[in-house]
Amino acid sequence: MPDAAAGTPLHIITLVKSVPDAQLERRFTEERHIDRSEGVLGELDEYPLETALRIKETAEEREIRVTALTMGPTGASAAAKKALQIGADDAYVLTDDALAGADISATSTALRAAIERIQQVSELDAQLLVVTGMASDDGESGAVPAQLAERLGVHLLSQATSVELSEGRLVVTRTATVEQQKVSAALPAVVSVTDQANDPRYPNFKAIMAAKKKPLTELSLTSVGIGPTAVKPRAQVLTAEPRPPRHGGTVITDEGDAGVQIVDFLQKERVL
Repeated sequence: MPDAAAGTPLHIITLVKSVPDAQLERRFTEERHIDRSEGVLGELDEYPLETALRIKETAEEREIRVTALTMGPTGASAAAKKALQIGADDAYVLTDDALAGADISATSTALRAAIERIQQVSELDAQLLVVTGMASDDGESGAVPAQLAERLGVHLLSQATSVELSEGRLVVTRTATVEQQKVSAALPAVVSVTDQANDPRYPNFKAIMAAKKKPLTELSLTSVGIGPTAVKPRAQVLTAEPRPPRHGGTVITDEGDAGVQIVDFLQKERVL
């Protein structure tokens, strides 16, 4: 059966995040925030981007634009540029000094304003679909999609392992605690996908070169219509310091009584 909304343009905004490179040592800034100056595209954000691109590639007779949106310091543009290389049509970076140390509430507030602004300036009179990862690689709260859907006033479909459009509705499969569910909702909607949803693609040389010509727009809080007080964190970090180095473990030399030594050690650690 043909998609009832096949003639309606669709704007898929995919949230991506610049996170500290796991290969480098994490550092703190003077303001007690994690140093994100050498950030990379979060691994968990590759799955929603792949989801958006597959929806676009499989849609018939429907105009679809895939936009990447990231929020963070100046270095956060690296994640947006990587998203363009992977296949996004355009990208936006929301950066502002007032967003430093933003918590979940501030993040969802800022992202809502940015999404609404992007929709306003977009040339498409399109339905909206926001695709996110299951969590960020650094914060790992997993709460932003729900808060964002609430602030936008749209449907939320979370923890999706597959996503498709069918007869004008978004249909997802999600895994609950003891069952697998198949649910659907009308657009506009926010959907979060897990790392089981697909196998993300890697950009080739041609895609990397093509990304240099794609639009990359920087936004500020002022340009999206909100002030610093709207994104003031509800909690503040008072102190931050690197964790102490790990000490060497206990080495047990087997002289015929290794089993007894192991039991004694586990009892001392209150494991047994």
